[in-house]
Amino acid sequence: MDKELQTICYQTVAVALAVAMSGCASQAPAVQSNASAGDSRVILACTLASQCVNSFDSGGLGPMRYVGTPAQARAVLQATLAEFPEAQIVKTDGLYLEVVFTTALGFRDLVDFRIDAQAQRIDFRSRSSIGLFDFGKNRSRMSAFSARFEQNTRR
Repeated sequence: MDKELQTICYQTVAVALAVAMSGCASQAPAVQSNASAGDSRVILACTLASQCVNSFDSGGLGPMRYVGTPAQARAVLQATLAEFPEAQIVKTDGLYLEVVFTTALGFRDLVDFRIDAQAQRIDFRSRSSIGLFDFGKNRSRMSAFSARFEQNTRR
């Protein structure tokens, strides 16, 4: 195969892959940080279960419980996030935190935390920012994170 034909083949494959991958992308819904605590179930809903888990309907991943004030819960939440080097807090607004976790392969997963002061719980949603499947990464991360948060609340 001559050099020009080989270059055209590579370009065609690259374009085909780009088109195919963009078809798998899903846009994450925006979170309304000023909504009431009763709206958490709607706001933190998973639109695509194959790439998302939350504290409401993800088969065993319940909310993170705390004792004390919402400010104390937020402090423990932020301390727990600091123990995860792949986590970066990108937005805080009262009882809401938006965090990006970056995997070793460079994939970015979005995690939303909402502190429910009345129920003394922290609800969450963890979802992949791109693609249709997360291969269980969000579930395993949030399971480990919840366990670490629980340990930190006992200190």
